[in-house]
Amino acid sequence: MATGHISGALVGGIADPTHIAESNAITQQRASNYSNASITFEEYHYWANRSREMEKKIVPSSGQGLLGLFSRSGRKKRHEKPVSHPPEVGDEKDVVVNPSQDPTIMDSSSTVTDSEWNNARGAMRTATWGSIFYLITTDILGPYNVPWAISKMGYGPGFALYTVFGGFACYSGIQLWQMFLGLDSTKYPLRNYGDLAFRVFGKWARYLFNILQTFQFFLMVALLTESNGQGLAQMAAGKKGTGFLCFVVAEAITSIAGLLLGQIRTLQRLGWLANLAVWLNVIVIIMTMVVVHKYPPNYEAAEIANNVEKGPIVTSANWPEGLGLNDYMAGVMNCVYAYGGAILFNELMAEMRRPMDFWKSLVLAEAFIYACYLVMGMVVYSAQGQFTYPLAYQGIPSSAYAWQTLGNAVAYTSGLIAMALYGNIGIKVIYASVLEDIFNFPSLEKKVGKILWAVIVPIYWGLAFVVAAAVPQIANLVTLVGALCILQFQYSFPPLLKVGYNVQKDAMLPEEAFDPTTGELQRVDHGSKRWIRGYMKKPIWNTFDVLYGLGALSLAGLGIWAAAINMKAQFQSSGITPFTCKSPTG
Repeated sequence: MATGHISGALVGGIADPTHIAESNAITQQRASNYSNASITFEEYHYWANRSREMEKKIVPSSGQGLLGLFSRSGRKKRHEKPVSHPPEVGDEKDVVVNPSQDPTIMDSSSTVTDSEWNNARGAMRTATWGSIFYLITTDILGPYNVPWAISKMGYGPGFALYTVFGGFACYSGIQLWQMFLGLDSTKYPLRNYGDLAFRVFGKWARYLFNILQTFQFFLMVALLTESNGQGLAQMAAGKKGTGFLCFVVAEAITSIAGLLLGQIRTLQRLGWLANLAVWLNVIVIIMTMVVVHKYPPNYEAAEIANNVEKGPIVTSANWPEGLGLNDYMAGVMNCVYAYGGAILFNELMAEMRRPMDFWKSLVLAEAFIYACYLVMGMVVYSAQGQFTYPLAYQGIPSSAYAWQTLGNAVAYTSGLIAMALYGNIGIKVIYASVLEDIFNFPSLEKKVGKILWAVIVPIYWGLAFVVAAAVPQIANLVTLVGALCILQFQYSFPPLLKVGYNVQKDAMLPEEAFDPTTGELQRVDHGSKRWIRGYMKKPIWNTFDVLYGLGALSLAGLGIWAAAINMKAQFQSSGITPFTCKSPTG
């Protein structure tokens, strides 16, 4: 599973921390812009074009590419304050112009001066395409479930589907990038997926996206609680399997540890740990591919997870025999889960000095991730066949306890960090997007808000533990999360949003003018005639995207059905019950 979902949540860690407090205070004064339904699509688009023009003037500096990630100068550049004065004559090559310095971009009616706002926005937009490549890779890469998914699909379909879903994941990412460039500006910053949905379809879309995003983070916390609980129980069993730690107790310990670690309010402090965990995960990936060819599969764990008894290892070039549509769909949904990262793409672009460079980060990251997935998936499946376990390193037998423990220890460390990040962000999304926006709860900056936060946190973690303990089935939970949440943000929503974006953008006529001074907009027409004109400007692409989005929604329905069928079947065949003491790894 994509347990590499770690640093994508650390977007704020890119910005200069000395500016965060000031930036947040100023952002609050502009917060009404994020939910102001009177701002038209044309106004968003006008200011976005202005911002893109300013960004073209940014002079690339050392450390902007991939090599900058490993150089001290590159790191220093990313934390420099934005230039707040025009360059001297002859100094143009040495100055990095920030798009937020355009004095015409901001209105003059605010209590916050333009320069304060510009500097605050500039301080928050400092990431280069190289650092974003790293964050995308960190967020998505997690190939531990790929071998199991291929065991449900076979070599051929597995290769084909990981290729197709990887290609469409990149395509959807490009669509999000195009819409971001057309709707984000220094005056109206686009912060997240919910903002994008709001600017294309309105308030109802923001609520839908934010609630679903909250639910995804919650389920991923539950999933990490379960996988880490399995790892802890497996480590406690020892080489001879004589040790014992009740599985539900292991989950409870893991949940409490995540809850305590999640009390760290400044997520930037977890950044170096998250980055270290990524490279440790690379070690586990390589170790797993080597060890599975030296030792037999973990037959006991495979019998519980896959309902297969010990016997000769069998691999398949095509769809494996003896499996049903629900099994095939479980493999497909694990494939979907592996590419889930689009939910944070808008947040990543919102941190970039030049968002127009995001495509470089995306294409390189997707290519690297795709290669890692196929290599590990094929190598481990060829060694373990139908006995492949949903978490590859836990499929190493107890006879190789040292290697098994290495995988569990590293995964446990990175899993705790991910749990803390997703828990922290998930609760904040719930509070800000649901409780504040819909039910008018007080701000977290107020005393009552802080008290409510203290009450919500243990409830959130307690419910996540209950879900993890009630469904001790890693693969089926991944199937459910992939179908219910990740498939939507990665494959369903981007094309449907792009159609809405295209229709509004292409419906604009040359004689229709937006006046930035007065904020007035003159449209030639309204209603269905306008939307038909916009749609027919790109009829083939729009129709393809509609079919693509609806097809993804249909696939989500099949995935949810498969998860339900497989959960029921595994409870009946494995002997593992909700809130069980027996570990799913045997």
